[in-house]
Amino acid sequence: MNSAKLQSANKQPKTVYQQNQIKSICFLVLMAVILVLTSLLALRAGSYATPLNELIKGIFGLSGDDKINLVVRNNRLPRICTAIIAGAGLGLAGCILQAILRNPLASASTLGVSQGASFGAAVAIVVFGMGNTMGLGVPVCAFVGSILVALTILGLSRFRNISPEGIVLSGVAISAMFTGATTLIQYFADEVQLATLVYWTFGNLGSTGWDDLGGMGIVVAALIVYCCFHRWDYNALLSGSETAVSLGINVRRLILVNMVLCCLTTSVIVANVGLISFIGLVAPHIVRMVVGNNHIYVIPGSILTGATILLLSDLFARVVISPVILPIGAITSFLGGPLFLYLLFKEGKRE
Repeated sequence: MNSAKLQSANKQPKTVYQQNQIKSICFLVLMAVILVLTSLLALRAGSYATPLNELIKGIFGLSGDDKINLVVRNNRLPRICTAIIAGAGLGLAGCILQAILRNPLASASTLGVSQGASFGAAVAIVVFGMGNTMGLGVPVCAFVGSILVALTILGLSRFRNISPEGIVLSGVAISAMFTGATTLIQYFADEVQLATLVYWTFGNLGSTGWDDLGGMGIVVAALIVYCCFHRWDYNALLSGSETAVSLGINVRRLILVNMVLCCLTTSVIVANVGLISFIGLVAPHIVRMVVGNNHIYVIPGSILTGATILLLSDLFARVVISPVILPIGAITSFLGGPLFLYLLFKEGKRE
């Protein structure tokens, strides 16, 4: 009798939550596999044709050809790691901004945070002559610019009670202002500074070295750890600030700390790889379409999806008209622009 009851219990259908868990885990595994396969394709792509097994050996410096070791370790591998780290950071920053502002259109690019960081970096390059991104001057100025935008957005949302849609529109206006200011700085730059700034604003994943990757990786890793520890706080915010406060969450501090961390991460990435738009908007929405709003899965999904999208975009930019390498910022803008319009009209229909 007990055996029959046990078999009957085992045959009971899984709950919706369990089904969503399985689907979410499968999605994360799939994105991890796609990221690995894309990394291998990016390692293979290039004018120096080499068998894949030799390229993998070249990662560890074990290839019999010193040219392969040099190309892999000094060129292709840093570029791949840059795309993964920058994409993961931008994807996660967009996910967190959407969570704390409760706005599906929020991201570093749509709120003007990236443009503020770009303006700060332009000031560092042209006004202060800090053309070498290896130092701390450009990241610090980029962070100051992004923080100015974040403080403006927080001030508008807190003291003027602007709606979530109004916050995004304010971000668009702020973005236009900082873009115009950056253009004015370019106007007064000399030829070398102008070439450096214009090339940098295109977005470039090939200009970073291992030292740059170390600093960028530490900042992104710190954001990942912090967000993983506060994943339940983001879930609580889905039900509104009142519910989060009733659960013992300091909402005001949570929003402020997360804005600062997202701005820091975005500014460091922008300072190292230039202006790359819409990754933070696209990645979280792709994840939510599959796993829903549970940040236990949305956070790692945004990290993996952001890294994959940026790596695929860079791969496309490198091979579509090889040996010419297209600007990565233009590729991501073509990808994110239509999605932004779709989400904007979708929100309008809901109202």
